[in-house]
Amino acid sequence: MSDQDDSVLDINPYEGHPNLSELEAEVLGQYAKLAQNIKELVVETRRLSEAPDENLLKQLRSLEMKMGLVLTLFKASVWAVINEQPVADEATEYPDVTADITVMGR
Repeated sequence: MSDQDDSVLDINPYEGHPNLSELEAEVLGQYAKLAQNIKELVVETRRLSEAPDENLLKQLRSLEMKMGLVLTLFKASVWAVINEQPVADEATEYPDVTADITVMGR
């Protein structure tokens, strides 16, 4: 970044321009700041997109391994809870309601 670019953020280059009102100079100054911030954003975005951040990749790999471990432990816990439940006798759990049909006379 050059000194000229830094000065846009500190000093309004349109301030005191003879053909601009104070409000116009302020608006143009804000646009100049915005344009400079967008230029900086583009440079940073390009830098990030061209080469991966090795530190971030290491952290993500570590997180991925931890999440895999958490998932495995969760599955094991669910399996243990399911296996601890008593197995109900199917005959007593679901009574036979089809044999209980009575014919009612008039």
